[in-house]
Amino acid sequence: MRFAAFALLLLPAAVAARQEPAFTAKAEALDPPAALAAPVRALLSKDALVVQSGDAVVMRVWFRDVIPVKATPEQLKNGVTYREIPEGALVGAVEFPKAFTDFRKQEIAAGAYTLRFAVQPDIGDHTGTAPHPDFCLLSAAADDKSADPIDKKDLIELSSKVNEGRHPAVLLMFPNFAKDDAPKVLAKGDGVWVATTRRAVTTGTDKATLGFAVTVAGVWKQ
Repeated sequence: MRFAAFALLLLPAAVAARQEPAFTAKAEALDPPAALAAPVRALLSKDALVVQSGDAVVMRVWFRDVIPVKATPEQLKNGVTYREIPEGALVGAVEFPKAFTDFRKQEIAAGAYTLRFAVQPDIGDHTGTAPHPDFCLLSAAADDKSADPIDKKDLIELSSKVNEGRHPAVLLMFPNFAKDDAPKVLAKGDGVWVATTRRAVTTGTDKATLGFAVTVAGVWKQ
């Protein structure tokens, strides 16, 4: 009986610990990093997605004011997905105040990086290495000076320079179908956490919004 009573006393604390978010996210008016090239900075919103762990900032993300997509008016009306973003297109930029570990367990040095969209191929050693194939590849601000789209092969080479040619630096993206554009942090299981937001997208003169969920913590479980 005493053991059962002790267990009941511990249960609320254990439940609270499981429910306590490890991270917080907010929108904050911030200028993009000066390290970014002028053509890149010119396209970025001044509204940054700021992710924190306690008082420490994990990352700051600046999306483009409007992200170009390839979609029909009907697709825009019904809801676009990441796949309407052309591979190699500039999506935004990220800044890490401290070293960051990406989903591939690669350490990314503190600093500013561009974010460009790419789809992971489902072949060879890539098969089964991520729950979703949609990524933003990171390139050092000093190496990625154009806002124009980059050919995927060239993007992989550019992003791989972050890790001395071993593998592109990655920011895994989960689907986000929520209509609320207020930043949130959600647990995806296995120690993976994502920060969510909605951003404007356009094709020609037609505009819509697309939900983003960027991975802020967690690694591939080999």
